Formats: sequence, C-alpha cells, structure tokens
Amino acid sequence: MESIIVFLPLILVMGAFLFFANRRQRKALDATIELHASLAIGDRVHTTSGLQGTITAVTDDTVDLEIAPGVVTRWMKLAVRDKIVDEVEDSAAADDGTVRDVESSGVELTKE
Repeated sequence: MESIIVFLPLILVMGAFLFFANRRQRKALDATIELHASLAIGDRVHTTSGLQGTITAVTDDTVDLEIAPGVVTRWMKLAVRDKIVDEVEDSAAADDGTVRDVESSGVELTKE
C-alpha cells in the first residue's frame, strides 16, 4: 500500500506531462490542417525542403508549384510548411504613418 502512495506523485506528474504534450501536438496539427485547407492559387509557399514557389493548381492531396518561370512541379500538400507573406503586406501592416525619404537614404532605385 505504501509503494502506491510513493509512486502516486510520479504517476500524476507523468500524466500531466503527457496531457500537455498531447495538447501542444494537437494545436500544431490543427494549425497545419488549417494551413493546407487555406492554400489557394497564387499563394507563395515554403516547402519542408526549403523550396519556394507559387501555387498554380490545388487538388485534395497535391499542389503544383511554379518554382521558376515556366517550371511547374507537383508536391504533396504535406510538404508545404508555410505561406510566404509579401514584404509589401508586412510593411503596410507595420507602417507607423511616417514618410521616409528614399533619396537621402543612399539607396539607388533602378528599374529592371
């Protein structure tokens, strides 16, 4: 009887650890499922291997990525790690309303 009382705190700690680990894993899985459900044509994405591309077609299990002009490859949706957010969207969201003088910054703008 005493041996059960000695191991009871250990069992409770292990149970709590397993509960929170499972919860964290479930949140990550839900986020991945939500990402894969939200993929649309025109989205820029990273794959798990580090490749970046633009989605040209989406099916239930696969996405077609244009990795260079005219080069389209087919990937499983599971290989898509995250979406690439455009810098324009980032700067618009983080814009504090100040105007920056491009000419005085020493940056030369060229048209390619």
